Amino acid sequence: MEIDFDLIIELQRLDTEIHNASLVLEGIPRLVQDVDKRIQATTKLVADAKDKMSQNQKKRRDLENEVKDLKVQTGKYKRQLNEVKTNKEYTALLHEIEESQRRIDTLEEAIIAEMLAADDVEEEIKAALHRQGQEEEVLKKEKIVLDEKLKETEARFAALNKEREALLPRIPREQIGLYEAIFQKKGGTALSPVTGDFCAMCHMRVRPQMLNEIRDRAKVILCEACGRILYWTAKPEPVKPGPEAAE
Repeated sequence: MEIDFDLIIELQRLDTEIHNASLVLEGIPRLVQDVDKRIQATTKLVADAKDKMSQNQKKRRDLENEVKDLKVQTGKYKRQLNEVKTNKEYTALLHEIEESQRRIDTLEEAIIAEMLAADDVEEEIKAALHRQGQEEEVLKKEKIVLDEKLKETEARFAALNKEREALLPRIPREQIGLYEAIFQKKGGTALSPVTGDFCAMCHMRVRPQMLNEIRDRAKVILCEACGRILYWTAKPEPVKPGPEAAE
């Protein structure tokens, strides 16, 4: 089968670039989602700190209301001291007054503790807001970069596919069929350059009698080891070793 290697090599180049562009297009939404999660995380830090402050304030109000109620009740007990008839009732009221005062003292200490805790929470809120401002600015810039990369890659992807569509009619159908069968079977790499006397993809030696045919570039020669289409190149080409190389 005679073949125009320049066209097939160009087809492989386009398909490789199209594949790489598709990977970028698939990956960008996940990267954007990751940025959004990081933005949400900084927002949550602020929300959690503010919620902590709200809980602190509620607890203080509850404590203050309880102190207020106890002071009202203590006042009633004190007024009743003048109305009791027996020492037993008088002693019982004194006990209630003392218990209420002890409870008030305990609650007021708790209120002071909550006030001190509120100072720490206030600092936590300030730190969270500062971090949010810094990180959101960086993360929003990251989103802008990703958006620009998405548009650029979409344009590149469309241009590459247009080039491919224009190239295909110039290649015989049977050669495209062979190329695509190997392309699918070999993970997206149907061709392998030969430098020296080795297949660059699987690193297997090419038989001497095949080398002249490969140099002539007149017909399709498949690597006897990995099954890819071999072509001659004077300079070594950077390629990713195929799975056969590890075997």
